[in-house]
Amino acid sequence: MSSETTPFTKENLNSYLKELAKEFRKLNGAKMPAEIILIGGAAILANYGFREMTYDIDAVITASSVMKDAINRVGDKLDLPNGWINTDFKNTTSYSDKLIGVSVYYKTFSNILTVRTITAEYLIAMKLMAGRKYKNDLSDIAGILWEHKKSENVITPEMVEKAVTLLYGGWEQIPETSKKFINAAFESEDSEKLFMQNRESEKQLKDILLDFDKSYPGELKKENIDIILERAKQKQRKPSLNENLDKYKKIAKDNEKSASKTKKSIDER
Repeated sequence: MSSETTPFTKENLNSYLKELAKEFRKLNGAKMPAEIILIGGAAILANYGFREMTYDIDAVITASSVMKDAINRVGDKLDLPNGWINTDFKNTTSYSDKLIGVSVYYKTFSNILTVRTITAEYLIAMKLMAGRKYKNDLSDIAGILWEHKKSENVITPEMVEKAVTLLYGGWEQIPETSKKFINAAFESEDSEKLFMQNRESEKQLKDILLDFDKSYPGELKKENIDIILERAKQKQRKPSLNENLDKYKKIAKDNEKSASKTKKSIDER
């Protein structure tokens, strides 16, 4: 698990992007513009109000090579984490080269940096592909559905299916757990409750992984996360000594009552 430092919020996101545009303009001049497409948590922050923060900004960047220097300079100046804007997302299964074509305009900074974001159904498709129970993937999906329902701009199953098909070729690529979740989400009559439940669950699972990482440094890998979480769940479900004692006392008491009834029945005969 990566360490988390300065969070990005809806309030400070634009100010950081503005600083980046100014720094890029200094280094590159005013003739060659740049474009950034905000992905994931940053796109959620830009478009919605249910998500409080994210710890890095995933993006698709189209710019000259000096953009990397501009990002580092702004990071140093404002004490932001290394790689505060990064393109690591391109190495995940959620990435699709179709994302550029479905992005929409957000803002322009310093007449040099155009920022775009990803819209609702495509964000949902990306979150379904990732499907991480210990991140914000499922709560983000529920939050998007909730906010669109409140604004009476409802996201339909057909819209999500179109997005999944365009980005990933169809549902075959989407994890089974994600498929079950989105079906349940569309059937749910209370998107707010679904959002709150999943956000709390994600926090608990994340804490489990952080505790594991502290206890066994270097052992936490992407490949063993699901196993660790499942074992933790099993451990939590295991009855305590007191619960077992109570269970056995109840069985003994029920047996005693049954024996008493049998004896009474025999005596009456």
